[in-house]
Amino acid sequence: MDQVNASVITEFVLLGLAQSLGMQFFLLFVFSLFYMGIILGNLFIVFTVIFDPHLHSPMYIFLANLSLIDLGLSSTTVPRMISDLFTDYKVISFQDCMIQMFFIHVTGGVEMVLLIAMAYDRYTAICKPLHYLTIMNSKTCTLLVIAAWVTGVIHAVSQFVFVINLPFCGPNNVGSFYCDLPRVIKLACMDTYRLEFVVTANSGFISMGTFFFLIISYIFILVTVQQHSSNDLSKAFFTLSAHITVVVMFFVPCMFLYVWPFPTRSLDNFFAIVDFVVTPVLNPVIYTLRNKDMKLAMRRLSRRVSSSRERT
Repeated sequence: MDQVNASVITEFVLLGLAQSLGMQFFLLFVFSLFYMGIILGNLFIVFTVIFDPHLHSPMYIFLANLSLIDLGLSSTTVPRMISDLFTDYKVISFQDCMIQMFFIHVTGGVEMVLLIAMAYDRYTAICKPLHYLTIMNSKTCTLLVIAAWVTGVIHAVSQFVFVINLPFCGPNNVGSFYCDLPRVIKLACMDTYRLEFVVTANSGFISMGTFFFLIISYIFILVTVQQHSSNDLSKAFFTLSAHITVVVMFFVPCMFLYVWPFPTRSLDNFFAIVDFVVTPVLNPVIYTLRNKDMKLAMRRLSRRVSSSRERT
């Protein structure tokens, strides 16, 4: 921490997403609308799972945690994106930049493990239905959720401990609208080649490996279903299509941002916005509109709210 205190840099400069006033108002409207959708959609899923006993199963417990993570991930960047739209000099303090990076990687690590847990849950339910309740019991579900949160913290801390002690004494322009490890590391007043490789391996290669592992897992599930009964293939594909969509939307931007960082500024911003804004607002839509149990639970919750209002 002494090195941090001795650093000349006390703040970092962020880049804006728009220059013209018309585009700034347009982005203000879009980001505000999306962020409101993120808050309402994800909290609605969390409360629906909590208050509906029919949804107290591993699949929906994972989904509720995923919704919390999506809300947290979006909240690390979107409010500042909105507030910076009309700010001429966009700066973020050193401490706020470090906090933002830390929570981005905590939430990203947790979501990665949750998606693996959800894939394992679907594999057990589809390929081993007779053993599902034995394998995916409450203890296993709790352990997987705890493992996801612990892994997220470890993933963030394993990179953060190196970055927090870097000397920053030169340029302070991050080159993006938010702080993230690859861009901030390049601003350090020392050779950071090895540290950049660690970040690429920790965030990029792990994301790529997990993505291909999940896609292969879902293909394996579909092939297994087809071998047993071709009539059930369409039903299994309908069930898994929501999971596959979420996996693609989460991991593809991560791979571009960390395996192939800084391709162009516009492309980098595009994938970051997909990760922080688009995916968190679409996940509730994907999981509710394509899930019969969630639809029924939403109706039950709506009727319960309506009846409570009538009583008052």
